[in-house]
Amino acid sequence: MASAPSGPTEIHILLSLPDIHCAGCIAGVERKLNAMPGVRGARVNLTLKRAAVTADAATDAGDLALALTRQGYRAHELDSDALVGGAVDGVGRDLLLRLGVAGFAMMNVMLLSVAVWSGAADATRDLFHWISAMIAIPTVAYSGKPFFRNAWRVSKHWRLNMDVPISVAILLAVGLSIHETALHGEHAYFDAALSLTFFLLAGRYLDHRTRAAARSAAAELTALEVPRALKFCDSGECMVPVSELKPGDLVRVLPGGRMPVDGVIETGCSDIDRSLLTGESLPVPAGPGAAVGAGEINLSGVLTVRAAAAGADSALHRLASLVAVAEQARDRYTSLADRASRIYAPVVHLLAFGAFLAWIAVSGDVRLSLNIAVAVLIITCPCALGLAVPAVTAAASGRLFRRGLLVKSATALERLAEVDAVIFDKTGVLTEGAPRLTGVSDHKVSDLALAQALGRGSSHPLAAALAEIDFEVLPGRERLGAEVQDLREFPGFGVEAEWRGQTVRLGRANWVGAVEVAGTATYLGVGERTVAIRFSDSLREGASDAVAELKRNGMEVILLSGDHPAAVADIAARTGIEAFEAKVLPEEKALYVKRLRDEGHRILMVGDGLNDTAALAAADTSISPASALDAARVVSDIVLCGGSLDPIPEAIVTARRARRRIKENFAIAAVYNAVAIPVALLGFATPLAAALAMSASSVSVSLNALRLR
Repeated sequence: MASAPSGPTEIHILLSLPDIHCAGCIAGVERKLNAMPGVRGARVNLTLKRAAVTADAATDAGDLALALTRQGYRAHELDSDALVGGAVDGVGRDLLLRLGVAGFAMMNVMLLSVAVWSGAADATRDLFHWISAMIAIPTVAYSGKPFFRNAWRVSKHWRLNMDVPISVAILLAVGLSIHETALHGEHAYFDAALSLTFFLLAGRYLDHRTRAAARSAAAELTALEVPRALKFCDSGECMVPVSELKPGDLVRVLPGGRMPVDGVIETGCSDIDRSLLTGESLPVPAGPGAAVGAGEINLSGVLTVRAAAAGADSALHRLASLVAVAEQARDRYTSLADRASRIYAPVVHLLAFGAFLAWIAVSGDVRLSLNIAVAVLIITCPCALGLAVPAVTAAASGRLFRRGLLVKSATALERLAEVDAVIFDKTGVLTEGAPRLTGVSDHKVSDLALAQALGRGSSHPLAAALAEIDFEVLPGRERLGAEVQDLREFPGFGVEAEWRGQTVRLGRANWVGAVEVAGTATYLGVGERTVAIRFSDSLREGASDAVAELKRNGMEVILLSGDHPAAVADIAARTGIEAFEAKVLPEEKALYVKRLRDEGHRILMVGDGLNDTAALAAADTSISPASALDAARVVSDIVLCGGSLDPIPEAIVTARRARRRIKENFAIAAVYNAVAIPVALLGFATPLAAALAMSASSVSVSLNALRLR
């Protein structure tokens, strides 16, 4: 009897690591993961800020994420099935290969054409023409496929786009050349057809290279949803897919885990990190009766949560849907090139067809009329228009990349040039996003040492900030030994230990017995004595200067944050922002953006968290720091690679210059057509001369675009 097939011996786990930023982080994460029981291998991708782990089938992804978080590398489990796979740019490689083939064939056919121009006649000329045909026909069939495919798709529905005149011009040039060669004619235009194909592919490839958002932000958000949950079943606890949970089910959430459902805490106390969803910079205490949402992080205590909404009904999933709708609305933006093509394509066809009919009526010579019609099609072929936007976008994107801004969307610069209002998130954008001790000299070294020793027993962000203090660089004062015993954490309150025969506490003011002070602080209790240890969130480099420069450029600057009013008001005052709102929910941010757009404003949104993704997608254009969560970076048009905000005002100025260059390129193309079209219509331009004129206009457009560099 055959044995039952066994389950998989290994599993593949994806972890999101939003805070890693250097090679040291990669080494630290991989070293920690590879040392974990059951892990067979781990590789970190710094660009995607992810770790791919191969482990034994019994390995729990939550344990790996918790271990990394305790090590100082914030980690979240990703659902790999929800992600769009494949980071390889297949379309770009395909275009580049076709471009290379077209360029190689064009150079070879031009060499043969030189021999014909130099005086080759009769059989020799025909031989060179047939060799050119053998090179050109398969090359055009292969390299021109992107244009032919798109032209056929729209033609089936009786519509026109830029690819239709391109395809007609290329095919007519090749067809006319074969006809001329078969009849032993003096001229063939295979080189014209290939140069058309090459220049247009160059524009198409440049256009493709300016886009990078290959994955949907909605898919990233969905991947952040917890794929499994620990449910209370009849037989005890069992791990089940979140999709199987129903309202009323009880689930257990361990410290370091993310909430799988929207619900209410039944038992347990803990600190809840809501920063990814609401932007609150500090965790909030939560106990029985407190509402929690999917995606929030349980920091300290074990919680039992009664589900109110799960899966597609959760707030996190609704946020993903909101992002998807906003992305679709923004994708309907019509670029300058698209607007031009709507007018250009039908005019070109009418001109060529009109020239053919007119010359038939005047001369009665079909061959001459066809030559002139092809010359009109080639000379008006939208190479200059095809390069006008991609060439400028590539030059502007290169300039901004050198300043630390990565432009992802093809139309981002056009939309950025129209911006008149900038909305900033607070935590992680205007600020560093991590609490820092305020004035070490304001506290006793002995108090700080004791607080640091107590803080080692907690995963609270303020405890982590205390752990970063380097006592070796503090002023020369007596350092008091801070060896504590019996260290224990009280979730939602703080930590307690025994030190020198007395009980010491670090945590919330009412628990320690201290008087609460304004601002961000944790409280140390030593016997009857209490100490408030203050913290502040440092401004990101260049934040104040960027805000001031935006105002000088006539921008309205607004701060929207989910954090507490006092913290938001403090950052607004330090950066010089007059308009600000606090305690703003993710949906409210998106509605705020929509309201401003309805009033006629063009919005730039700068954000970094899950709570910003809907607003980032709803804005006219958006920027995220490289340290942002995957979902925020993916939905954004531009990624800020450096730590300073200084490049943001420069990006707007560069975008406006780029828009001027695009319009100048359209003007160049219009002037060229105004001169060249009458020449072709009157029969003074052969298809070869038309191809040379077309190439000259393309070079002019490219040189004008390079002025941006």
